[in-house]
Amino acid sequence: MSTESAPAPQTGVAEDVQQRPRVAVSAFVTNLREYGLVLALIAIMLFFQFTTSGTLFKPLNLSNLVQQNSFIIVMALGMLLVIVSGHIDLSVGSVAGFIGALAANMMVTWHLGALSNPLVVSIICLIIGGCIGAAQGYWIAYHRIPSFIVTLAGMLIFRGMCQALLGGGSSVGPLPSAFNKLSSGFIPDVIGTVTLIAPTVNAAGKTIVGSGLTLHMTTLVIGIAGVLAYAYFGLKSRRTRERHGYQAEPFALFAVKTAVLSALALLLIYQFATYKGLPIVLLVMGVLIALFVFVTKRMTIGRRIYAMGGNAKAAQLSGIKTERLTQLVFINMGVLSALGGLIIAARLGQAVPAAGLGSELDVIAAVFIGGASAMGGVGGVIGSVVGGFIMGVMNNGMSIMGVNVDWQQVVKGLVLLGAVVFDVYNKNKG
Repeated sequence: MSTESAPAPQTGVAEDVQQRPRVAVSAFVTNLREYGLVLALIAIMLFFQFTTSGTLFKPLNLSNLVQQNSFIIVMALGMLLVIVSGHIDLSVGSVAGFIGALAANMMVTWHLGALSNPLVVSIICLIIGGCIGAAQGYWIAYHRIPSFIVTLAGMLIFRGMCQALLGGGSSVGPLPSAFNKLSSGFIPDVIGTVTLIAPTVNAAGKTIVGSGLTLHMTTLVIGIAGVLAYAYFGLKSRRTRERHGYQAEPFALFAVKTAVLSALALLLIYQFATYKGLPIVLLVMGVLIALFVFVTKRMTIGRRIYAMGGNAKAAQLSGIKTERLTQLVFINMGVLSALGGLIIAARLGQAVPAAGLGSELDVIAAVFIGGASAMGGVGGVIGSVVGGFIMGVMNNGMSIMGVNVDWQQVVKGLVLLGAVVFDVYNKNKG
């Protein structure tokens, strides 16, 4: 009599099922800084939305939030590369103020004819910003003078030059409306608007036509296209990592992260669409963010900057020309500082002596909160952008709540200290 043995239990499948939650938890812990930043931003936004009685998410306030903090994020993109390369730049706020004063004088005071055209002035100022960065980078790269000293000197020099251009304490303005649109303008609605009519019921119980909500369709189309592009390229990047044998986050975790960020982005886009549309400066920021993500992740020069920040000697021995690369990093910082100065002047509609004063601290804080290491070699574009928005939301929310400026500085200092302590703790634990 033959006996049949029972089939062996499929332990491999059972173990795989048990391992999946562990893998997800491990992936979350590995990417804790990235996920933590996004969660922190959402938590801060919800907190101020509640404490300001819904004012934070109002379309007008969101537009003001973007316009008031856009120059911080623009300069944070340049500061990220400076810090990743192992340096620091304390002069960005003063350079921004100097460039704003220079642009205002060229357009209003000096009467330079064709050179007073806002577009021509902007291009000239960006070139001058690049030259300032090149000069500072030269002393840092080729003469080995610490960047802290060089840029501290630059901070004093260009703050003084800003004051000199403005006659000590006066402002120069008003600036041309075409120039002011850089910061305060909105994209035109080339598609057209759609008005949603909401029916209402009168006292007699009869349904009547209510008021309408007008939507800026160009803003909606751009926003939806941007969210779809984000999801597509995120999925493509994940598949590329898997195809080349690199560890990728579990698909469920990736899907949840993408869905949450997409939902948040669509909510903000909808709010902009119910107002005047997307601010022009937000599109400028979006283009710069996409460009810097591409440079840092896809281009050789981006990888070389990270290599130089991680170990300058090893990078030099591997054939990387660290001196030239350092100067290029500071040229880039100078151009973005100049752009930040133009944005500040455009938002105010005039050049003022205090423009950009202390903004270097917000820029540096945004980069460190975003995950950059003070030792160099570590940091990401998206993290710096999220860090910039965290600083902006905190500034905006505390201002709406009526928190004294002195205490705002205390809160921002504690947040910066906490971010750096968290970074050091993670490194020591590793």
